[in-house]
Amino acid sequence: MGRIIGLDYGEKRCGVALSDPLHVIASANTVIEVRGPAQVVREILALCREQDAERIVVGMPLNMDGSRGASAEAAQRLADALSARAGIPVETWDERLSTKTAEAILIEGGTRRKQRKGVIDKVAAQVMLQHYLDARAETL
Repeated sequence: MGRIIGLDYGEKRCGVALSDPLHVIASANTVIEVRGPAQVVREILALCREQDAERIVVGMPLNMDGSRGASAEAAQRLADALSARAGIPVETWDERLSTKTAEAILIEGGTRRKQRKGVIDKVAAQVMLQHYLDARAETL
């Protein structure tokens, strides 16, 4: 079984998380600095090859009422671009409050404010991907 890649896409950074091969545990992996959509897609596709990914899950930052704003539209464009080029399934997953949860985890772990900025995106991707894995396990 290949890994599942989870993405927390933002204007400046894209957090990346990976599942284990059994799709049980999500781990924070890296943060991609966003310089443009094409560059992000290239880096994610390279990561897919390196990690033998079988699926990509893009976090969908919906508003609290479930509607889509500008961030959700940007995430959808990324998902569409990856879907066209990745050759593996790409889906979106509700990531509401994943960044807040990630921040709480980092604060509880004693991570200083300055250090949190560099890791919060990949921890948010980890939180989102873990929710996805847990929900998927319930349906199996």
